[in-house]
Amino acid sequence: METSALKQQPAAAKIRNLPWVEKYRPQTLNDLISHQDILSTIQKFISEDRLPHLLLYGPPGTGKTSTILACAKQLYKDKEFGSMVLELNASDDRGIDIVRGPILSFASTRTIFKKGFKLVILDEADAMTQDAQNALRRVIEKFTENTRFCLICNYLSKIIPALQSRCTRFRFGPLTPELMVPRLEHVVEEEKVEISEDGMKALVTLSSGDMRRALNILQSTNMAFGKVTEETVYTCTGHPLKSDIANILDWMLNQDFTTAYRNIMELKTLKGLALHDILTEIHLFVHRVDFPSSVRIHLLTKMADIEYRLSVGTNEKIQLSSLIAAFQVTRDLIVTEG
Repeated sequence: METSALKQQPAAAKIRNLPWVEKYRPQTLNDLISHQDILSTIQKFISEDRLPHLLLYGPPGTGKTSTILACAKQLYKDKEFGSMVLELNASDDRGIDIVRGPILSFASTRTIFKKGFKLVILDEADAMTQDAQNALRRVIEKFTENTRFCLICNYLSKIIPALQSRCTRFRFGPLTPELMVPRLEHVVEEEKVEISEDGMKALVTLSSGDMRRALNILQSTNMAFGKVTEETVYTCTGHPLKSDIANILDWMLNQDFTTAYRNIMELKTLKGLALHDILTEIHLFVHRVDFPSSVRIHLLTKMADIEYRLSVGTNEKIQLSSLIAAFQVTRDLIVTEG
């Protein structure tokens, strides 16, 4: 009796210790909250037993892997799951040898006791080499009779056209706030998280349609601060607050260069802000403010240059000087035009 109680305890602890992303991963097609049109099409394929090769693509955290795993769970019972489904992602070696070896042997062996097809899931397929993709297209053609392939990727352009044409493509777009909020509220209720309305808004804004990111931010903010508000969410992710951006803009447009530079550097050091994040927020602001069109064009061009230079890996201090300089020139332009 005691041993069974001990056995149950670790299982419960295991579920409790899971990251929320995995703990609340949808288990069935009905649990999925978005892309109902895609889900109903796939559901129809399954019910009519006419599942084609699939290619699911779109940004991260939009439910691509969850969808195909839910499909697999619906197609196969637990005990036959291991023998009927082969799942490989970018952490597995998927060079040309793997395509010719394990994938080929899995696809070519027939199922004796069960009618139906096997399923090969290649997650993060855009990380596969050109050679591996070329080898795969022959395997897909040859074993269509008893194996279905599902490729999942973020960037469609990284998949060779020959593979794209062999699959039915579905694009998973970023999730809308209307879909994300109820799901987040469900997790909040289950985990008894203390969250404010502006905290929820901040979560949705920062995750920009990525459910995985939203749950990760929610969990880390809850663990770090015990309360999820706009300020704690922004602090936890190291993202600049709206008030910080307002201050930075005020300094750049109304102070002299030295004061603006000193103030922004102090704020950056104090809050550990990245220039890239500041730039992204300022960019949104420039679109909202009513600048003369020539001034706005000048500013956006300069900011695009700085953003590119930051992505290449340049000195943040020099790029910050460049950003302040761009705004100071803009200010002079507005004065002369006015």
